[in-house]
Amino acid sequence: MEYAENILGTIGNTPLVRINKLTEGIDALVLAKYETFNPGNSVKDRMAVKMIEDAEAAGLLKPGGTIIEGTSGNTGMGLALAAIVKGYRMICVMADKQSKEKIDILRAVGSEVVVCPTDVAPDDPQSYYSTSKRLSEETPNSWYVNQYDNLSNTKAHYESTGPEIWRQTDGKVTHFVVGVGTGGTISGVGKYLKEQNPNVKVWGIDTYGSVFKKYHETGIFDEKEIYPYVTEGIGEDILPKNVDFGIIDGFTKVTDKDAAVYTQRLAKEEGMFLGNSAGAAIKGLLQLKEHFKKDDVVVILFHDHGSRYVGKMFNDDWMRKMGYIE
Repeated sequence: MEYAENILGTIGNTPLVRINKLTEGIDALVLAKYETFNPGNSVKDRMAVKMIEDAEAAGLLKPGGTIIEGTSGNTGMGLALAAIVKGYRMICVMADKQSKEKIDILRAVGSEVVVCPTDVAPDDPQSYYSTSKRLSEETPNSWYVNQYDNLSNTKAHYESTGPEIWRQTDGKVTHFVVGVGTGGTISGVGKYLKEQNPNVKVWGIDTYGSVFKKYHETGIFDEKEIYPYVTEGIGEDILPKNVDFGIIDGFTKVTDKDAAVYTQRLAKEEGMFLGNSAGAAIKGLLQLKEHFKKDDVVVILFHDHGSRYVGKMFNDDWMRKMGYIE
């Protein structure tokens, strides 16, 4: 009989799917690493379980403990599923720009959710970074995950996502394109692929309002780059330890409007019902098309599912209100 011992056993081994219509102007083969097939519908399931397992092994997370994390929603979902299976309490701290669906989904799987203002500095006591740390100090027998600086995040993708992509492309992958938030996916996958073939190019998708692109190009952390943005799950106003800038060949920035419009286009033209960061990623890939040649194999990673954005990018009233469609 073929079955998993629990839901965590279904994480990984997600399919590669060819993109056809949106990439008609590109000669290369473009394949999507389709991470919504994970049980929590996102790539974050991989590193959530890895971070928990490593914390258990190090004695940081003890039986009956509480897991506390600041999340844009997807890491929280992965952690919540693992917490259910392993018997932990889960507290998710979120910024108020995240979709209502994400908050509702986390509560549906038994997590407690604390919502903080988005438009404050990272070191402001109200920020979701500061609130997560404070709650972990106040809560007995708790563990603060800190996905930004917890290097088990990168390790999860070095051990699973990277090898899967290499195997599924029969070692023919030439470019890897992905939105960058905590940095674990791009750094882990990028490190693995470059170890197999140093000529593989790794491109990060950034958003306006984030510091990554300028820092990568100049080494300067420019606070003038930082301002609120709508796109969820990518970009940062900090430099997470998981972002290995030496692995990344370059960044391209995508506007909030383009990310939202292309999220809709993926659904309507490819049948790919995905989250906001996928729209940013495919638009970023199109912006990079002069880098791709006829025989190249370009793998783009799609993080999460469209069900988390039905009140936003898939709602035409919201899109009109934001000025993204006429």
